Amino acid sequence: MQPFERILQGGDRRSIGNSNQVVAQVLRQPARFAELIHCLWSPEPVVRMRAADAAEKVSLTQPHLLAPFQPELFALAAQTKQPELRWHLALMIPRLRLSASQRDAIADVFRMYLDDRSSLVKTCALQALFDLSRGSPDAETEVGALLERVCRTGTPAMKARARNLLKQLGGR
Repeated sequence: MQPFERILQGGDRRSIGNSNQVVAQVLRQPARFAELIHCLWSPEPVVRMRAADAAEKVSLTQPHLLAPFQPELFALAAQTKQPELRWHLALMIPRLRLSASQRDAIADVFRMYLDDRSSLVKTCALQALFDLSRGSPDAETEVGALLERVCRTGTPAMKARARNLLKQLGGR
C-alpha cells in the first residue's frame, strides 16, 4: 500500500495526476482519509492541490469524514494563499455540520476569498457563502444582495454562478 503523498507527487499543477486513484482508495478504506487530509500540508504544492481535489471528491459522498478535521480545515482555509486549496476548501467546508458561530467565522474567511486574483476561487467562495447561508433568513438576505452585486460586477464565471444561485434563492 503506497503512501498517498507518493501517489500524488509528480507533474505539475495543471493535472490532477492520480488523485482519482486516491479517491477510490479512500472510498474503499475510509480510515485512510486522515492520511489524505495530512497531505493538505505537504511541502509540495502539487501534492497539496491533488490532496484537496481528492478530499473534496470524497466529501461529496462521505461528508462526515471531514468532521474530525474541522478545526484544522478552518485554520488552513484562513491561512493558505494557494488558489487550488482555497477553491476546494470553499466547496468542502460547507458540507460540515456547523454551529451558527462557526458558520459566521468561516463565512468571514470566504468573504476574503472574494478578493482573490483567481476567478475560480471567487466563484467557489460565492458558492460557499450561499451554502452557508441556507436556513438563515438574515444570511440569505445578505448573500442575495452580494449575488445581485456580483451579477453586475463579477467575472463572467462569477456572474453565471450568481445568476444560478439567485434562482435557487427564489428568483430575486
